[in-house]
Amino acid sequence: MQPVEIFTSPFCGYCHAAKKLLNSKGVAFVEFDVAKDPSLRPQMLQRSNGRHTVPQIFIGQTHVGGCDDLYELERAGKLDTLLKG
Repeated sequence: MQPVEIFTSPFCGYCHAAKKLLNSKGVAFVEFDVAKDPSLRPQMLQRSNGRHTVPQIFIGQTHVGGCDDLYELERAGKLDTLLKG
């Protein structure tokens, strides 16, 4: 399974929804809270090509995007394939 990283903030409903989907699929992920540690934000911006909203989700070396992008992959039946690498 590909490593999954997600940049979040604690009061973000989209962050909670993205984590809920990943948890429902039994996917382990590393969470980076940019509100708790603002020094992580430049890394998020660089890796996401300047996207500043949370969540920003990465599966392996692939930048998935945000919550809507993650759910779109799931609806299209492509999320499991991406997770497996």
